[in-house]
Amino acid sequence: MRLDLVTLPNPVNNTPVLHVLEYGVILLLWLFFMWVVRAVWVEVKPPRRRSRDSDDIPVTGRGARRGKQLRLHVVRPDDQVGRAYDLGDEVTIGRAPGCGVSIGYDSYASNLHARVFRLDGDLWVEDLGSTNGTWVNTSRITERTRLDKGDLVQVGGTVFEVGK
Repeated sequence: MRLDLVTLPNPVNNTPVLHVLEYGVILLLWLFFMWVVRAVWVEVKPPRRRSRDSDDIPVTGRGARRGKQLRLHVVRPDDQVGRAYDLGDEVTIGRAPGCGVSIGYDSYASNLHARVFRLDGDLWVEDLGSTNGTWVNTSRITERTRLDKGDLVQVGGTVFEVGK
């Protein structure tokens, strides 16, 4: 006795449609992944030093900075732009209410994050053992670092520009 295979009628061929849908889902997943990577990169990348205007003559020499009242201007986050903090002989930056520059809104900053101070007429910054570090012009600092007008200082997620 011989059994013949029963052939069923060929259903509609949906293979090309399924392939298009598969590729569409894969494309959407890649776009989502790239969006997440970009969002993370924007938050963690160190700031770049701004270019100086042509009429802004850079201050050179140690004596040239003496007696100049500099301030820290908030560059980032956007909702804090416009705030400025005067720099005296010494000021601390952090989330603690007693800091001279209190950034309680920044959850990435430590309570006592950094210290900005004057030494021999120059302006210096040093990290105070913070978790996320202190950055000056795209470089994480491990020891005190001299600041000039136009330098960017990142403390947690807040970026300051040294200026008048």
